[in-house]
Amino acid sequence: MDVLKQLLGRLHPLLVHLPIGFIVFGLLMQWLDRKKNEYDKLIPVVYFWGGISAIAACITGYLQYLGEGYAFETIKWHLWSGIATALFSFLMYFKLSGLKFSTTLTKIPIVVLSAICLLLISFTGHQGGNITHGEDYLIEPLPNSIKSALGFEIFEIKEIHLTDENWESALLYDDVIQPIINNKCVSCHNQKKSKGELLLHTAEGILKGGESGEVMQANNAANSDLFVRMKLPIEDDNHMPPEGKTQPTKEEIKLVGAWIDAGHPFEGTIKESGLEKDLFLSFFPNVEDNDYPDIEITAASQDSIIAIEKTGVHIDIISKTSNFLSASCINKPDFSDADFESLLPIKSQIARLDLGNTQVTDAIFNKLALLSNLTILKLDNTSISGKNIEQLATLKNLKTINLTASDFNGEYLNQFSSFEKLQQIYLYKTNVVSKEIKSLKDGQIQIDYGGYEIPPLPSDSIVY
Repeated sequence: MDVLKQLLGRLHPLLVHLPIGFIVFGLLMQWLDRKKNEYDKLIPVVYFWGGISAIAACITGYLQYLGEGYAFETIKWHLWSGIATALFSFLMYFKLSGLKFSTTLTKIPIVVLSAICLLLISFTGHQGGNITHGEDYLIEPLPNSIKSALGFEIFEIKEIHLTDENWESALLYDDVIQPIINNKCVSCHNQKKSKGELLLHTAEGILKGGESGEVMQANNAANSDLFVRMKLPIEDDNHMPPEGKTQPTKEEIKLVGAWIDAGHPFEGTIKESGLEKDLFLSFFPNVEDNDYPDIEITAASQDSIIAIEKTGVHIDIISKTSNFLSASCINKPDFSDADFESLLPIKSQIARLDLGNTQVTDAIFNKLALLSNLTILKLDNTSISGKNIEQLATLKNLKTINLTASDFNGEYLNQFSSFEKLQQIYLYKTNVVSKEIKSLKDGQIQIDYGGYEIPPLPSDSIVY
């Protein structure tokens, strides 16, 4: 029986549009036919079926209320106005058909009844929309200033500010969890609008729970309604926040679960909670890691660029928002140490330099040190051994060095420890014998020895 009740109840969102269509169609036909009276026999029939479909919508809506666990306070105005709409549809039918139903009814002008019918269908539909999407569904996209001017309550978005320096000392609930709940849940669960009698704008309200009981079980997120409903698929009727509302991110949901599993403390710092740093990384500011320094620099002379490109070195702009350049010798394999002099006119603008497959030697290091803004350096497939490579430590912006298939010797590997911003070194197919050193400077500099192998798949042996 309960299954049948739920199935019939879930027909309500489908049937509810029928009376709206019939009644609106009837009102439009009345207006169009107000002078000619060509459809005076059709219009009453439209209202009759509007009443029939409104009764069906009321019945299925009531079954949905019983089967889906809505609070009566939530649906009462929608229910009573729906019943009133059904009754007025039949009143319109009797009035327009000329049937004698009530002396009082015959005295009421049809214009008045039509206006009441329009108001009823509008009010009923509005109440239904509020139940489905929330009372602020229509005005939610508006700026807060306009919402405030219209008299709507505003829930300001609370920002979460965490950095590498402050994340451990930040208050777990006040600085992180409470802003998540405020931004995604409080608009429907506050002192003025408490869906399911649940208040989430205070710690007391969260602990008290709603009409269905507690929404959290300490150290048990898997059985805590607050967390479980967030994790449900958005198309699930029990998912919260409801579809149409701003949804929490996967990281926010995971963090709420971790908070509950940690005993949902309302006091104390993140460090005291024992939660891992990885849970909070999504709230750290995004720092752009560009292939050029984060500074402004004057543009290089076009004459200098043209002159350099005539030698065979390709020059390209790295970004439309920056004047930094990329220089590549991909089309000049005979580039040597002596040829470096041609790059000096644009030495301040070069951020990426590709000297791979050229004739450069270790003598190039003292010249490369002149490129103060160099960020990416490629020396692959060269005779570079690494002798005097410490001269490049003066390059404060250097992040990556590619020495793949060069003659680089492992005895110079520790020289990189003095490089200020170096992050990655590529040493595949070099003369480095021992590959035990995977990083330098406490992990700041990663060393990649390459030689990766993709595991074979069964499909690799199939001959097509």
